Parts: sequence; structure tokens; C-alpha cells
Amino acid sequence: MTRMVTVLIGGMFLDGYILGIVGPLSGKMAQDLHLSPVSQGVIAAAALIGILAGSPLGGWAADKWGRKPIFMFDIALFAAASGMQFFIDSPTWLIVVRLLMGIAIGAEYSVGWPMMSEFSPTHLRGRFLGAMEIAWYGGFMIAFLIGYLLNEYTDLSWHFILGTSTFVAVALFLGRIGLPESPRWLWSVGRKDEAQALAYKYLPEDALDDVQHEDVRKGSFGMLFSKKYWRSTVFISVFWFCAVTPYFAIATFADSVLEQYGLSGGLAGGVGLSAVALLGVVITFLLIDKAGRRILTVPPQWLCAVVLAIIGLWAGAPGPVVLALFLVFSFFNALYTTLTGVYPGEVLPTEIRGIGTGFAAAFSRIGAGIGTFLMPTSMHTLGAGPTMLIAAGVAVVGAGVSQWLAPETKGKSLTEAAAGYSHES
Repeated sequence: MTRMVTVLIGGMFLDGYILGIVGPLSGKMAQDLHLSPVSQGVIAAAALIGILAGSPLGGWAADKWGRKPIFMFDIALFAAASGMQFFIDSPTWLIVVRLLMGIAIGAEYSVGWPMMSEFSPTHLRGRFLGAMEIAWYGGFMIAFLIGYLLNEYTDLSWHFILGTSTFVAVALFLGRIGLPESPRWLWSVGRKDEAQALAYKYLPEDALDDVQHEDVRKGSFGMLFSKKYWRSTVFISVFWFCAVTPYFAIATFADSVLEQYGLSGGLAGGVGLSAVALLGVVITFLLIDKAGRRILTVPPQWLCAVVLAIIGLWAGAPGPVVLALFLVFSFFNALYTTLTGVYPGEVLPTEIRGIGTGFAAAFSRIGAGIGTFLMPTSMHTLGAGPTMLIAAGVAVVGAGVSQWLAPETKGKSLTEAAAGYSHES
């Protein structure tokens, strides 16, 4: 179980890492490859676009053929694509490679979170899933720090710095060799003897009993929008979209965003925002199985909407005040963003847990990709104030949908959580 948790958390670390490493290198890449602001946005968003494609495909494959084969394939694809970054000499190839890395990460989303939820004991499931978000933010912050330090204080090329994710990917691939298939998935496709054998060996007693209460039935994409599960699908997709869109855009281009407000970005800005966000995830990790899901989901979204609106409307705000507001946003945004990885595994049944998680992840990355792609152009053409007001509007939509649909799943088994939520009126 320890090795399983470690390599699943490592997959989320890689996602944060490949997105965080771009920011400190954007200036050098732009100069070396003669990039326009639009090209910079495409490169930054390429991995997110790949996730958009990889998530639903990976989820469909994981529900059809099992978690384990996709679990191994996606990390192998990531390692190969990441290694290609050492040799890139054109914007086109950089976009292609990071697109492939995004496809691999998208598949990882669709199998990693379902596997973590399916192997976790009920009373610790929230923390285990929350730990994956800690890894994401930690990966983003560590990558930003490594990228900044190596870029500023060494003669290493940006190619090599981007390619450092390869070393982590290879280690994770080796660590995954020999891990078991999910007993829940095996049971859901009727392979009950195999499921029971693995469940007795790897699952806690409460999870073992819950597996035996699951139905054996074939999942399909259409089930996501059926009368029984459409509320789950709408909630996890819109909530995830609205949670990550402002954060990705602001955090990826933290340096240029802060400069618009007369602040020095660099290490303090980029790492500062990520460090505060990481603290928010840790707080959620500690509270989620005690306080519950909904209290950490709804109120912080309304607060973030207000904070972004203040930044957008207060054009002449002093620099330190603006920085403080951005830090407040990063902290509370991280509180509820942690739940974007928790809810999909809890409110969907085993037969559509992979494809549902993949669909929600893909939908969220539409927002993240749009935000990351448009941020440099919006800051240049519209200015900082209107850009922040747009971000505030996105946060309002997320808060409203969560106020309406966010369930409380604390203390429920996976079977209870999915069945109970689908029958709510």
C-alpha cells in the first residue's frame, strides 16, 4: 500500500512540475526561439491541451481494460516525451512534446485518483486524495524554484532544465512495476475471484466489505449524463473548471502579473504564491476527514471571488496590499481546489469512475488552457484590472454551482457516497 500511495502521489507531483517549470524559463525560451506573446501562451498551455485529450481517453481505457495497464502506459509515455525536451530546437517541437506530456498526465488523472480512492480506507480517503493535491502544488512550487535557481545561477540550457522531469518519471515507472490491479474494477467487470483475492491482500476490512456490495455492470460515457448521475457530472466538472482557471493563469505568469502592479516578481512572487497555496492544501488535508467536504468547498470560493474583484476594481491599490490579496487568493483557492481531486472518486460509481474523472479533468483543463493561453494577451491588451475581474466572474460561477450541488461525503463508503448523491433531489 505504501508503494502504491507513493507512486500515485508522484504522478500528481509530475503534473505540477511540468507546469511550474515553464514560468521561470519563459523569458529565455522566448529570446532563444524568438517567441511572440501568443507563442508563449501556446507553449505554456500545450500540456493543458494534452490533458484535455488524455483525460477522457485514459478514463475510458481505465474503465474498459483496467487501471493497471493505463497506470503503466501513461508514465512510460511521459518519460519518453519528457526526455525529448533535451533535444528540442524549435517552437513547434516544443509544443508537440509538451502536448504528449499533457496526454500522459491526463491519463494519469483518470487512473490515479480512482485508484487512490479504490484502495483507501473510508476514514482516511479524504486525506489520501488530498495528499495528491499536496504533491501537485509541491511539484509546481519546487519546479518554479528549481527553474529559477538553475536559470539564474547556472549555465544549464533551458532544454536541460525543462527535461529534469524525465528523472522523476523514470523513477516512478520503475516503482510501478508489479503493483496490483484495482479489486473494485475487477469486481465491477465480474472477475470476482480475482477481486476477492486481491482485496483480502491489499484492502482494509471496511473497503473489502464495500466491494462486495457493488453492482457488476458495464459503464458507458452516456451514464455520466443520465438522470441518475448528471448532477454529479455537472458539479465536478464546473467546480473543477472554475477552481483551476484563475489559479493556472495567475500562477504560471506570476512574474508578469505582479510587475503590472509595480511589484518585483521573480523568485519571491512565483514561489510565494505557490508556497501559500501549498499551505492551503495542507490545511485541507488535515481538516477534510474531520470538518467534511462542503465547508471547505463553498465558502472559500465566495471569498476568492471577492478578493479577485477587489484587485480588479482597486486600480490604485498600494503594491503590498495587492500582493497580500494575491496571497489570500492563492491560500483559499487551494483550500477548495484540493476537493477537485476528492469529489470525482467519491460521487461516481466504479464503472464510470475513470471516464467521469477524465471528463471532469478535461473540462477543467479547457478553462486552465484558455486562462493560461489568454493571460499574456489579456494583460497586454485589456490591462490588469479587467483581467482580474474576468477571473472574479469565473470564481462566482464556481461558487454558485457548488452552493447548489456540492454534497457531503465525509464518512461514507464509496458505494454509499455514489448511491446517496445520485438519489438526492
